[in-house]
Amino acid sequence: MALVRFDPYREIDRLFRQWPATLSAGSSVPMDAYRDGDSFVIKLDLPGIRADDVDLTVEDNVLSVTATRMAAFTTEGVEMLVSERPSGTFTRQVLLGNNLDTEHIDAQYEAGVLTLTIPVAAHAKPRRIEITERADRQAVEA
Repeated sequence: MALVRFDPYREIDRLFRQWPATLSAGSSVPMDAYRDGDSFVIKLDLPGIRADDVDLTVEDNVLSVTATRMAAFTTEGVEMLVSERPSGTFTRQVLLGNNLDTEHIDAQYEAGVLTLTIPVAAHAKPRRIEITERADRQAVEA
């Protein structure tokens, strides 16, 4: 016979951690975003998801990422002991500014991380403006 200590707060915490995993439809995808020179970079964590199960769209400067991960066990008769890895559909939307070139987004997927590189649009890059001096001014006589 084993002595097991019962902690009701630990059990409540465990239930709350499992609750989002069972209702994962529409869950958010964690991300990092930063500017690197003339590009805007977004990194999204999608562990355990194949590149074929990721849908990436841009519409009206809104970048939408939708990924699907199937349940680990679908076999009947299997008794799940611990289920902490969420499954279902995960989504993330990012509002992109008008200063980004959404026609030239580069998407790379490696080790469960989707890296999106979005170049800054040409019209948004700093540019030098030449100043011309007009030497042909005529003197004004009063």
